[in-house]
Amino acid sequence: MPAEAGIQAGLRKNWIPAFAGMTVEAIFRSASSRHVLNPSAYSRGLFNILREFRDLMDEMSVGSPTPRIDGVAKVTGRAKFTGDLDFAGLLEAKILRSPLPHAVVKAIDPAKAEALPGVVAVLTRDDLKDIDPYYGNCLRDRAVVAIDRVRFVGEPVAVVAAANALTAEAALSLIDVQYTELPCVADIDAARAEGAPVVHEQQSGTGEFHDVAGVGERFGGNVCHREQCIKGNPDKAFADADEIIEETFEFPMIYQYAMEPHTAVARVTADGITLWSSSAHPFLVRSELAHMFHLPHSKVEVIVPFVGGAYGSKSYFKIEPLVVAIARKTGGRPVRVAQSIPESMLTTRRHSARMRIKTGVKRDGTLIAREAEVILDTGAYADNGPRVAKRAISRMIGPYKLDHCKVDVVALYTNTVPAGSMRSIGGPQTIWALESHMDTIAERLGFDPLEFRLRRLLRRGEVLKPGATPIDADLCAGTKAAVKPLDWAGAATPNGKGAGVAVGVSDSEAMPVSVALVRLLADGSVILSAGTTEVGQGARTILCQIAAQELALPVECVTMGGTDTLATPFDRSTGASRSTTVMGSAVKAAALELREQLVVAAAEALHTSTSAITLNDGCAIAGDKRLSYSKIVSAYFGMPGGEIIGRGTMRPGDGMGAQFPLFWETGMGGAEARVDSETGEIAIEKYMTVADVGKAINPPQVEGQDEGAAIQGLGHTLFESLIYENGQPLNANLIDYRVPRFGDLPKHFASALIENEDGPGPYGAKGMGESGIVSVAPAVGNAIARATGVRIRALPLTPERVWRALKEQRRGQ
Repeated sequence: MPAEAGIQAGLRKNWIPAFAGMTVEAIFRSASSRHVLNPSAYSRGLFNILREFRDLMDEMSVGSPTPRIDGVAKVTGRAKFTGDLDFAGLLEAKILRSPLPHAVVKAIDPAKAEALPGVVAVLTRDDLKDIDPYYGNCLRDRAVVAIDRVRFVGEPVAVVAAANALTAEAALSLIDVQYTELPCVADIDAARAEGAPVVHEQQSGTGEFHDVAGVGERFGGNVCHREQCIKGNPDKAFADADEIIEETFEFPMIYQYAMEPHTAVARVTADGITLWSSSAHPFLVRSELAHMFHLPHSKVEVIVPFVGGAYGSKSYFKIEPLVVAIARKTGGRPVRVAQSIPESMLTTRRHSARMRIKTGVKRDGTLIAREAEVILDTGAYADNGPRVAKRAISRMIGPYKLDHCKVDVVALYTNTVPAGSMRSIGGPQTIWALESHMDTIAERLGFDPLEFRLRRLLRRGEVLKPGATPIDADLCAGTKAAVKPLDWAGAATPNGKGAGVAVGVSDSEAMPVSVALVRLLADGSVILSAGTTEVGQGARTILCQIAAQELALPVECVTMGGTDTLATPFDRSTGASRSTTVMGSAVKAAALELREQLVVAAAEALHTSTSAITLNDGCAIAGDKRLSYSKIVSAYFGMPGGEIIGRGTMRPGDGMGAQFPLFWETGMGGAEARVDSETGEIAIEKYMTVADVGKAINPPQVEGQDEGAAIQGLGHTLFESLIYENGQPLNANLIDYRVPRFGDLPKHFASALIENEDGPGPYGAKGMGESGIVSVAPAVGNAIARATGVRIRALPLTPERVWRALKEQRRGQ
């Protein structure tokens, strides 16, 4: 690359010993980093180089700290979210929700609401007879509005569309609903009890988008789904153990708080459905709506404006079927449902869980056998519960040398808000239990917990689970990096301050189905079309960087808009850390196909061979001849205008798509915490998060994703918990439900990226963004245990819970 050669020459003229052995890209990134850019810290020679060659370095889009392409629009307020959209005749809709956790809907009379001036339409169960009213990605077990029963507080019973939100809200109180209350299945203990009420008496049909064997099987009682994995012969192996250690851990219900609540606008006409939604899975929404309303896919258009965060809460289908159903009754006028935060907290959540784990060990620390049971509270409907159960398996086995293991996972129905996806499904729950348990084993056997892990972690190429892709990371290196800033030696004995470490390894569930188009326009600019939803993770910027790199263009020349299913090619989903690896590979393939056409066209225009052509800065170069991309397009078509198009596809069975998981997402955390023995308050003084990302295509964005995940993990570690009492939510609001704030950050908070360019994605990238959340709770919990000598096995680690544990310890002594 010319830029590479130029900078190498500059380095020879202005040699700086501190950069000996570093690649040009590493030097550039070091000098450009937001962490270390400080002229006084560098020799003047380096800045001479950067000034001389910075324009050339701009060619190196991948690996550079490219500013977010949507950043200015967001910070200036120009970005339009679904709630900002305005249409002629727009109606506002409000939802009447069940006040009871479990009841038969005996009768519903909307007449008074319909008569209220300003009300245009009211949707009840009586309006669902000409459609398939049930939806769901794993099981189609949930109705648009309640038909025969309500199964959780907050379940939609009716919808009112009116000229304004106040009128719609007033009309809700005029709808007469008669219920017969049923016994409530309040939690997993009630769900498992002998003679327990059954949340779903009839078996539901399977959804279109599950990839989990056994979905739809009738398990009986309140069981939504079961999973099991057996490796070796654990029953026999336990007999060879010198000691058997068993513990039970609890993980709370968590809400996937995002700044933008669930919002959607729908218009239904004779031409079909148009839906504007903050959905992370627009193509799956299109397919489900087409199924429900008996339309071809081509008659359902799903448009995704700017999205204000998701974290799994906007996966699959949440309010979209309901908004479309009410829009069918408004004579073509568009209808918007804009939920409040409390309403969204009654829409979806993360699974709460109980984990029992038993491990047989030798006195030398060898892990002999493990048996584990995971019980997930999936709420009133399946949502993504079966897939969460499936993913919990490998996370509970753990990334350690262990020949004999049995893990059982069950997802149970309860009369609470349905649990869906959230960052690293099944990961924070099981890794909290497993990594806390590993410290318990080390303590029981008299080993340092760090050294205990380092001796037993799987090495690159070793297999965690039968049939799975081998481990593709250096777990030991990441674990060492996580404790590097900590006072590990000083935390060896309980003195009120402790250090803890945890290792998280997750198998990505990314489905390898993505299509991308890259179009070179007549003026030499590029339009990238890809169905990935920008939910705040920076996907648009990353994908534009990939296209720019392959086409030898400044990234500013590449434009990528939002998703519109009528115009944008298909993408399976935005989730499971798949956008960079899967869609990024499709974008790279599309750009390469376009590049090949461009080189052929340039060779024809310049009357030379394709081998003589190089591309740089929007031009084709052959010797001393130079032709801009715009002139190449004109020459190709024989007149101004036209465009050259490249297409890229990822599908199962093709290269990366043939392996499962596509990659292992690894994240390590190291925490240093101080505990006030009088109040139980925890002060996290240091936290280090480490991610093996393969290749950081945009380092500041990658760091931001990992750090953001860790901050989110502080929530369920220290204070987040949705509280229910007899099926009634007690804190479904942001006053009583506490989420992390900047003031909650540790005094010293840092991240480190491991880049070996060994991932399956473009330039060796791996998916990331979820691993940072999984190790926080066990790292902090382990630090507290080492600080106090007390092991706490339930989250969150509130001051009261810690204080009570310390009090029990003193009482026991």
